[in-house]
Amino acid sequence: MNPILFDLGVIRIYWYSLFIFLGILIGGIIIYLECKKYGMPDEFIINLFFWTIPIAVLGARIYYVIFNWSLYSGNILSIFRIWEGGLAIHGGMIAALIFIFIYTYQYGISTSFILDVIVPGLIIGQAIGRWGNFFNGEAHGAAVTYEYLKRLLIPDFIIDGMMIGGTYYQPTFLYESLWCFLGFIVLMVVRKFPYTKVGQITGSYLIWYGIGRFFIEGMRTDSLMIGPLRMAQVVSVIMVIVGIVLVIIKGRGSKFENQYSKYEVGEILM
Repeated sequence: MNPILFDLGVIRIYWYSLFIFLGILIGGIIIYLECKKYGMPDEFIINLFFWTIPIAVLGARIYYVIFNWSLYSGNILSIFRIWEGGLAIHGGMIAALIFIFIYTYQYGISTSFILDVIVPGLIIGQAIGRWGNFFNGEAHGAAVTYEYLKRLLIPDFIIDGMMIGGTYYQPTFLYESLWCFLGFIVLMVVRKFPYTKVGQITGSYLIWYGIGRFFIEGMRTDSLMIGPLRMAQVVSVIMVIVGIVLVIIKGRGSKFENQYSKYEVGEILM
């Protein structure tokens, strides 16, 4: 699979970059529409996007480089070639969470509420962004046979793309993409439920993504490691535990209290 979408000589456009952009764009539109539904000013929303997106990308890159330092220590400039791949979603989440906490605290808005607004857009962005891994020939599983892939009833172009270096591989990128697409539907249902409380949508995201990523990561051959452990699986376990705690704690009290659908944003001073 050719990772380059367009080669204009001095400029190359990579499939990876395209899908990351599409993920950010579509996820951002979903987040923007939800923010507007609650009457948030454009300036507040734009500033949230303006800072969160590059901070998340930077965090994702730093996280990936730290756990793959041997790949970059001999050529420091290669660290900046993010269009070639190498973004770790967990690093992006950590960096973005830190910024969002500071940003929402500054304007007196519930961090839990803003995270509830963001996570449906985040998970659909992850679903789309995973296709960049497909074109880069990364984030795949162990070697399999052509017959195995045919039994999965997936399109031929995916099967063809999973032949890397003369060997067919498990399309774990596809498993995670489908899991995230399904998760988006689940989160939208949870969001529409009238008695869902602030914080429970975020908790549901952590549980859903954490469970899926834990098992899918176990199939991959390119995991970031911490000793004998796959780092993504360690983080996934933490995500599921935190998600369960959030759903339980935020669900305390009357079902009519702290409802997401009735959250009052109040005045945001810019």
